[in-house]
Amino acid sequence: MNKKAIDQRRQQAAAAWDARESSAVPQIYIGAGSCGLAAGAAETQQAAVDYLKERNAEARIIQVGCIGPCYLEPLMDIRMPGRSRISYSNVGPKDVSRILGAFLDGREIPKGHLAGHFGDGELAGVPRFYDLPMLKPQVRIVLRNCGLIDPDDLDQYLARDGYKGFEKALGLGWQGVIDEVKRSGLRGRGGAGFPTWRKWTTCREQESGQRYLICNADEGDPGAFMNRSLIEGDPHAVLEGMLIAAFAIGASQGYVYIRAEYPLAIKRLKTAIARMREAGLLGDRILGSDFSFDLKIKEGAGAFVCGEETALIASIEGKRGMPRTRPPFPAISGLKGKPTIINNVETLGTLPAILRNGADWYAGFGTEKSKGTKTFSLVGKVRRTGLIEVPLGTSLRTVIFDIGGGTQKPFKAVQSGGPSGGCLSEEFLDLPIDYEHLAEAGAIMGSGGLIVVDSDTCIVDMAKYFLSFTQMESCGKCVPCRVGTRHMVQILEKICDGRAELADLDKLEKLGHVVKSGSLCGLGSTAPNPALSTMKYFRPEFIAHIKDHRCPAVTCKNLVTYRILPGKCTGCQRCVKVCPTAAISGPRSEPHNLDESKCIKCRACYEICRFDAIAGDAIVIES
Repeated sequence: MNKKAIDQRRQQAAAAWDARESSAVPQIYIGAGSCGLAAGAAETQQAAVDYLKERNAEARIIQVGCIGPCYLEPLMDIRMPGRSRISYSNVGPKDVSRILGAFLDGREIPKGHLAGHFGDGELAGVPRFYDLPMLKPQVRIVLRNCGLIDPDDLDQYLARDGYKGFEKALGLGWQGVIDEVKRSGLRGRGGAGFPTWRKWTTCREQESGQRYLICNADEGDPGAFMNRSLIEGDPHAVLEGMLIAAFAIGASQGYVYIRAEYPLAIKRLKTAIARMREAGLLGDRILGSDFSFDLKIKEGAGAFVCGEETALIASIEGKRGMPRTRPPFPAISGLKGKPTIINNVETLGTLPAILRNGADWYAGFGTEKSKGTKTFSLVGKVRRTGLIEVPLGTSLRTVIFDIGGGTQKPFKAVQSGGPSGGCLSEEFLDLPIDYEHLAEAGAIMGSGGLIVVDSDTCIVDMAKYFLSFTQMESCGKCVPCRVGTRHMVQILEKICDGRAELADLDKLEKLGHVVKSGSLCGLGSTAPNPALSTMKYFRPEFIAHIKDHRCPAVTCKNLVTYRILPGKCTGCQRCVKVCPTAAISGPRSEPHNLDESKCIKCRACYEICRFDAIAGDAIVIES
């Protein structure tokens, strides 16, 4: 297929899109990303199919990816002829007939489960939303199609100007593409924030008859799902970005390295690649140009360390995923000893928008040094959890409270950058989210994980959890990481158990700096961050564990015992129902009793009590 043919197909796809949007047939959109399917979206969709069949009613059901508010899944949106799209949340099979019936019969739209209204059209290339609280403040460039198109339908992507960026790239030439990306200010979205154009230039300058491009979709941070959601909701954006990047660096072969735990993302990638082949967007002389490119999917086994470039390359080559010393860097000598560029999913997914709309347009978002937007997975104790995209430079307060809706209990901290990131306290809520400010505060951008915690979270236990994760995921190749992280975890365990001394804090800090400076790869050099940042900003909580043998969050089992306050207990029996060991007893409407010998300190009663009738007391530990 040449440029003229793809333009004709795009025009036809756009016409079909407009016809569908203005037709007399109602449109029903089902959020069918992993989060939606896990919440029961497949059952909701089947209920819609069955209801329409029973009514002999005509409507078009469209599966879309995750649009962002995962806490509202399953989501079912309805667009009636001549009206804007209306979103309903937490829609189970039993809710479908009531909601659809009201629309099909022309009755007043149901208020129950109503999430909000969508806006029509776009403003400066960015979708608009009227009153969906989590979506309205966002600026969606990378996620512009997620939740709006069927990810398996190439024509729907083409109708939204798909592959226009790649066509423009062919017209600019490889140097023109690198110059455009340079002017845009795009930096790698995988964590380090290295300028994308500089990495590409290094690779292009190498004298080699073969260069490789790898898409790093090995998203391993606990609580992170930005890359998975983008692939599930808009795989062609990532694949078009791969075409642009491969053309710029002169690569003829590409790989998508994706963890096998992402079956839906892999399925949609395979479908998208098949559609590309059919359309002549992969293979020899793409769109009649001199550029040839093909790609393969490589499924990783789920090792966190394989997110590191050299370990990822080793895995593709069939070796154990272990980092090697650098230099040489992969851009000079990577896969099979050839110049190789590894770009993150989001980095690649951003390229079509930059080429399509221009570098100056993209550079208009963000800050002077951190241009554009960034996707984040917002999780933890925040009210509205899900996938978001905001301009770099947006404050943590805006993300957590305006977009995320804040926390139920008092806000305590936010972990930025996953297990290798830093934990920031309330004093940093007005900190702009960009590469420079986060680094100065002792955190990192990472791939985009934001974990919000409240007063019920023990900060020492949180540091222990993240450090334990990186310690277990260490490949073991270098001593500082293999041994140092293990000793750091042991010190944190002592603190949580009330067995530590104040001198252990100094040991922990010194050990953290040794691990950071002496480790071979990024996993080891960032692993101490959670411990170092929490000691810096939450030191009194560490001291409370050591000196007072007290866990302020009432979390550490060896430092707390639970009891019921008779003056506050109403006998509602909520705690009785959740206690797994029958440690709580008592008749309804009378104060209950808690048998400490049966209590396993699971906190279920403490968390479910609405009257603050469960107290967590410190255990006196004799020296």
